[in-house]
Amino acid sequence: MITERLRDIREEKDLRQIDVARILNVSQANYSRWENGTELIPLKKLTIFCNYFNVSMDYVIGITRNNTSTGIHELNSKTVGNNLKKFRKEHSITQVELANFLNTTHSTISAYESSETTLLTAFAIQIVKKYHISLDWLCGRTK
Repeated sequence: MITERLRDIREEKDLRQIDVARILNVSQANYSRWENGTELIPLKKLTIFCNYFNVSMDYVIGITRNNTSTGIHELNSKTVGNNLKKFRKEHSITQVELANFLNTTHSTISAYESSETTLLTAFAIQIVKKYHISLDWLCGRTK
């Protein structure tokens, strides 16, 4: 779904891949891999994409048909980490349980929550789809 939405949003604005690549400050080849599904767009670049095209992250990843954004936001690893921890606690999920679900390590989850590293897009999508939460909320774009 994400690949189709990236392409559809770009084409709706009559832009070429190279145009969007420039907006995101990446190579055309790199953007092409995201749009063609060879690689997954990082959350930081997805945030820039959504800001530029004024669409929600939830729309881009296909969990809503509502494409309206809540405005311009910067991705903040601390906010993402805090929201990840808040979500996990509200659902009574331990770091180990979340790590097992994502097929990663406890220390990786800890690094996300302490904002040592930014949550991977693939993990974020798995979490929001399984637990029916908003990616926009997880990334601090909505309250």
